[in-house]
Amino acid sequence: MSTSSTVERAFTAALYSATARSGHDDALDTGASLLAADPAADAELARRGEEFVATAWRRGWQPADVVRIVRRELDEVHVRLVAALIRAQSADDRPRGRRWAAQLDELTRDEPSRTDRFSYATAVLELYRLLLRLPTLESLDASAGPASAPAARHGDGESRMLGRIRALLAKAEATGYPEEAEALSAKAQELMARHSVDEALLAARAPSPDAPGACRIGVEPPYEQTKAVLLDAVATANHCRAVWNEALGFSTVVGFEGDLEAVELLYTSLLVQATTAMTRAESAQRAGGRKRTKTFRQSFLAAYAHRIGTRLEAAARTQVTEDLLPVLATRDVAVTDRLERMFPETTTTRLRGVSDAAGWTEGAQAADRAQVEPRRPLS
Repeated sequence: MSTSSTVERAFTAALYSATARSGHDDALDTGASLLAADPAADAELARRGEEFVATAWRRGWQPADVVRIVRRELDEVHVRLVAALIRAQSADDRPRGRRWAAQLDELTRDEPSRTDRFSYATAVLELYRLLLRLPTLESLDASAGPASAPAARHGDGESRMLGRIRALLAKAEATGYPEEAEALSAKAQELMARHSVDEALLAARAPSPDAPGACRIGVEPPYEQTKAVLLDAVATANHCRAVWNEALGFSTVVGFEGDLEAVELLYTSLLVQATTAMTRAESAQRAGGRKRTKTFRQSFLAAYAHRIGTRLEAAARTQVTEDLLPVLATRDVAVTDRLERMFPETTTTRLRGVSDAAGWTEGAQAADRAQVEPRRPLS
């Protein structure tokens, strides 16, 4: 029997049959048994896996998206398997830009363990079953335009600016003092706003072929709805727009490249800080005799997101003078146009579970402690 025949029979049993589509374990066991009994089929099995990965790219997925959903739906062994497949497939793939390359660099390099051939084959088929059923996503490739490529005009100045922002956010995450953390975050937002205005001025003085791009940022449970609200607030304050995909656990953020990086940095840091502040507030509530509740945490995060959004917008406005408004408005129109082409139909969602007064008050107070000091407006 040829190795191709072994793989085809295993796939028919475990992936394509009616029993397999119903998720029945017997189908998986049959396919895994066929593969375990034929070591010569391993190379063909890996090649077919790379084909599944390439198909995911054609459906609009990116490496970080695939790893995220595998981690969400399966186990760590499957994450290592898919990381190895993505790395192998990338050797034959076309260049896809700086952001894609960064996602490849972040892939885990731990080789999947092989306890026994049957268990290994089972894990591979479970992974392939998931890859086979990935839906088509909106393309982030900006119609294969220049937004998917590195921007040549970004140089050492941008690297230094983003380095300063990262350093501020790292300090904010590390400090044990909430007032200091929030002041550092506010300072980081001011730098982000300044960076965004500088980008807009460069575009106005020397128009470039850059167009708005897009990226996906994971929004993981629990409390994913309030986390999506926080991400939306950060995106809006940084001249971006966000659309949440609840079913797949991410938001798509649309904006110019420098602003997208700012959103990723600040959202990740604020999420760490919000969780720390929430845990501290909850401990104080428990010390007062109150039991830990889901509604407290949901309300805390909702209030935090709302107030942080207000304060980030205020920090961003300190960088804008009236003569800059037409420049920024032009970029906003471009972002909105890209968003509407990607998502011609969107719906709004009512925020659920925000009913705890103490949680709301604590969350708002945590956000209000941010010290947003105005800077000299740019001209």
